[in-house]
Amino acid sequence: MKTSLEPGASLKKRIQIDKERTIDFMGDELRVYSTPNMVSDMEYSCRDLIMDHAEGDEDSVGAHIRVDHLAPTLFGMWVDVTVTVTGVEGSRISFDVDVHDAIEQVGRGQHVRFIINKEKQAGRLRKKAARASEL
Repeated sequence: MKTSLEPGASLKKRIQIDKERTIDFMGDELRVYSTPNMVSDMEYSCRDLIMDHAEGDEDSVGAHIRVDHLAPTLFGMWVDVTVTVTGVEGSRISFDVDVHDAIEQVGRGQHVRFIINKEKQAGRLRKKAARASEL
């Protein structure tokens, strides 16, 4: 990890709320940004910030997320997801996350990711797959 990733580093992404990001179980009239998609957008925004500072053999995995979904965002609107690094402790990166649509804050949370070496992770996964095949 490059030393440029430090507390205060921030990234803002504008995301269009398309049909795939909305709930469908209450019908088209009540389509709004779904909580699982907001969580995904939060996690990927944090990952994008990390990747701006990662070495070629690194990536990150999520380990913890706390989310408050505060208000609905309508299908067709956009949200701005702003992620800010609050802590860097070795491979552990902590974030505050804020989500606003054009009208109001719709989400907030904290997220923790760990920097991983992709080849070492692949080795761990191969070992687990081998163990699983023995079951």
